[in-house]
Parts: sequence; structure tokens; C-alpha cells
Amino acid sequence: MNAKTSIASMTGFSRTHGQAGPVSWVWELRSVNGKGLDIKLRLPGGLDALEFPLRDLAAKRLKRGNVSGTLTLKRDAVSGMMPDLAVLERIKELAIDLADNIPGALPPRAELLLGLPGVMRSVSAQDDTEEEQAALAAAVQAGFAEALAQLAEAREGEGARLAGIAAALLGEIEALHAAAAVEAATQPALHKARLTAQLAEILGATPALPEERIAQEIALLTTKSDVREELDRLQAHIGAARALLAEGAGIGRKLDFLMQEFNREANTLCSKSTSLALTSIGLSLKAAIEQLREQVQNIE
Repeated sequence: MNAKTSIASMTGFSRTHGQAGPVSWVWELRSVNGKGLDIKLRLPGGLDALEFPLRDLAAKRLKRGNVSGTLTLKRDAVSGMMPDLAVLERIKELAIDLADNIPGALPPRAELLLGLPGVMRSVSAQDDTEEEQAALAAAVQAGFAEALAQLAEAREGEGARLAGIAAALLGEIEALHAAAAVEAATQPALHKARLTAQLAEILGATPALPEERIAQEIALLTTKSDVREELDRLQAHIGAARALLAEGAGIGRKLDFLMQEFNREANTLCSKSTSLALTSIGLSLKAAIEQLREQVQNIE
């Protein structure tokens, strides 16, 4: 799929690793849902200068989501230790003086001196040459780019799955819309019977209501039970959602807003319903719309 047009999720994970001289490195990137793009990187000391270039690289590839990246470094056991020459020199001089003053004492052996506490110390990034530091920085930058590409691929794979679920739920909502339209066609007869009973009650009021007030009551009762506008708008929203799914990348915010409109029409449909059957369909619509909203919130 083309990365520019495919739907992507905001959830994903990637891991890359490599070696730069005596140092091995591991990148782990994770992303979860977010309203915008929030990138947090954890870098070892000495590589802090890479944070802004890496953040810029991520921002060019990802549009939304909370993204966290962790870089772990580990030095080889052999190359990770080196003798402290100043300490070694002092111990050697002391050992030679002691051997000279002790009859029959042997000269100090190198392996014994190196095994004494404080002689060997851990190698740190500050001990690396500029060339070694530059090579490590280049390696971890390349590793980040690879991890970022894998993360984007994982998000697109999840996005394809979400698109399939969203399309199926839209099909369910469309079928419920059709059932609501059929049931709504029976509403006039039910409404007429109810209106006749309510008019009899109004006309029998004491004192009698004026004709203008009766006309207002009739208009109000008719408006309250007419769901054609809600059904027309819901059909339009279904079409808009399908168009967005076909559009591809960067549709998450638009779909999330559209879900609010879906909910508004379903709520009004339920409130205007004058039959248990239509109310039941309206409740099923609300449930399907909520399922769709949950999926949409994962889309970039």
C-alpha cells in the first residue's frame, strides 16, 4: 500500500538493533492513541544532541499519536574495561619497593597487579575518540530511521484491519437505517391514532382552547414524531464516512467528528420514536455507532 494514501492506526511497536565498534545498541519505539503528535525520546548521556533531529524525522513520518522511543547502549565486556594507568603506576612502584626490601621476594606480576581493586575501570562514552562517537551517532540515527519505518508499517497494517472493521460497521449501520426507514413509514398511522385521542382531550378541555392553540398543538405533535430529516442526515453521514475511508491517510479527526453527528441523529431518532420497534432499531443504531466510534479513535 502507498504510505500517502493508506489508513494508519496510531498503535504500533518496532525494535531494531546493531553494533557500532565495541558498543551494541537497541531502539524500541511504541505508539498509542493521542489527540495530536507527542514524541518522547530517552537517550543515554552523550547522545542528547540527537534528540531534535530524531524528533523532526519522526514528525515527518507520523501525524498523530503518543510516541515513545528508548535507546539502550551496551559495551562489550572486554572493551568495556581499561586500566587506570595512574593508579597502576603507583601500585607498581609500591610493589617493586616492597619486593626490594623483602629477601627472596619475586618481582610483581602484571596479571596480579591488574586484578587489584581500583586498577581496572569501566570505559565510558567520554573515553571514546571523536571518530568513535561520530560512528556511534550515525549508527543509532540509521537505526532510528529503520525503527521508524517499521513502526509506520506496523501502524499501516493495523490501519488496514481497522478500515475493514469500520466498513463492516458502516454496513451494519446502513442496514439498521434501512430498517428504521421501513418502520418510520408506519409512523403516520400510529401518530394519527394517538393524535386523534390527544385532540379529543384538547377539545374537551374546559374552558375550550382557541382554534389557533389547537393548530399549534397539532403542528407540535406532528413535528415531534417526524424522523425523516434524521434518517436523511444519517444516510448522508454514512456516505461521508465511506468517502473518508476511501480517501485514506489522515482521516482520523474527521471521522471522530463525524461520529458525533451519527450519535446526534440516533439520539433524536430514539426521542421522536412513537413505536417500540423503531425505538429498538434506534438503540441498535446507537450501539453500532459506539462500536464504530471506538475503532475510529484508533485511526491516525
